[in-house]
Amino acid sequence: MPVFWLALIVLALAAIGYVTGRARALSSGGGNIRNLHSLPAYYGWHVALMVLVPAFAIMVVWLLVQPVMVNGSVSGGLPEGAVAEDTTLDLVMSDVRRVAEGLDAAVASGGMTPEEAQSSTIDLDGLRDRLGAVGVALGSEVSPEILNAAQSYRGLTATGRFWMTLVVLLAAIGGFVFAMRRTRADFRARNVVESGIRALLLGAASIAILTTIGIVLSLVFNTIEFFRLYPAADFFFGLTWSPSFGGGSELGILPLLWGTFYISLIALAVAVPIGLFAAIYLSEYAGPKVRAVAKPLLEVLAGIPTIVYGLFALLTVGPLLLGIFGDEGLGWMQAGTAVMTAGVVMGIMLIPFVSSLSDDIINAVPQAMRDGSYGLGATRSETIRQVVLPAALPGIVGAILLAASRAIGETMIVVLGAGAAARLSLNPFDAMTTVTAKIVSQLTGDADFASPEALVAFALGMTLFIVTLGLNVLALYIVRKYREQYE
Repeated sequence: MPVFWLALIVLALAAIGYVTGRARALSSGGGNIRNLHSLPAYYGWHVALMVLVPAFAIMVVWLLVQPVMVNGSVSGGLPEGAVAEDTTLDLVMSDVRRVAEGLDAAVASGGMTPEEAQSSTIDLDGLRDRLGAVGVALGSEVSPEILNAAQSYRGLTATGRFWMTLVVLLAAIGGFVFAMRRTRADFRARNVVESGIRALLLGAASIAILTTIGIVLSLVFNTIEFFRLYPAADFFFGLTWSPSFGGGSELGILPLLWGTFYISLIALAVAVPIGLFAAIYLSEYAGPKVRAVAKPLLEVLAGIPTIVYGLFALLTVGPLLLGIFGDEGLGWMQAGTAVMTAGVVMGIMLIPFVSSLSDDIINAVPQAMRDGSYGLGATRSETIRQVVLPAALPGIVGAILLAASRAIGETMIVVLGAGAAARLSLNPFDAMTTVTAKIVSQLTGDADFASPEALVAFALGMTLFIVTLGLNVLALYIVRKYREQYE
């Protein structure tokens, strides 16, 4: 049974449980709410939660664990010659899953019967074209070993789905029966439901922590594997970035870090003054009508996709700067793709981050401080300069650090606006690149995934993760310290 229909059945059973549990509680209380420990709705929600929570918990865990177990079972059954010397087991299993998905799509579209999809005599020569007709593209012809593994993968997946459907339905029905038997007038339904909701909220809050742990672990293991193949000292202190998929690569991160920080510095030089001045105007000078229009219009910049900013840098800002600083102007700039191009456009993108956060922080400064300054004879500009901004400075610094971490992690503006050259240069009109741009390029090539040239992307990602995490922690610490000052 498809997961969608299974979830729909569970939701329908939970809805029935809500109505039935509520009615049973009223019946056990003789139709008088005063005879019940809790409101009737709590009894209904108790039955609904007893149906939903176990069933959906089993479904989620099953959907997460089943692919891992099926993948391990199928990969363990591959013959010795299935994994060639120039490939890896992960790539072979990727082909197996792709063929299995193609067979499922072919059966679903009517282009192949279920019996034919599991047949050992299927025509391998035309299978690639038949799978391509249903939208599954394969890089090469399907070998007999890959086909047998894909058929085994489909069989194990179908068996797992059958047992998942059975177990989930039994858990839902069991929860329904168990909750209905507990439903009576003296049952403390409100206590049980509120405890269950509290546990669900705790689980939802834990998702962010578990996601962070998953991201860190995925980076750590592959980073360790990279440093087994490439010296850590050459990576962290090397001055040359020159990957070569044929061997002999020089993978020094310093040129990439320099380009990343250089572009981010220019972006902050653009975003901080404009964003801060805009925040001061909106919070201290603009009237309610102007603020109601100007603030949303300013924050529209935050909703523009970064690829659009990248195109803006490539087609507009780059040629504009080239006309001013190029051969026809000052002669400093050789091409439209440069650090200055990406930095200016990225700064425009960061303006709403700085202005919105700074505006909220400035507005949080107590009005009593302004009134005291006015009472001492200070003008509005003197009050802003000598009272409001010093009081809001910790929060403004936190906003700037958050904007800096956003700039460091940007990719599309750099790819389209800054070029792809990894170099150490002080000239802002030279083409450079960043860590994020090279992560993309290293993982989209044709290199073996187990090679240093591909695994270096995880080392770059781990370095970038540590840098941005440090900036975020520092920013949150500063903002929290500021908030505690007035609360």
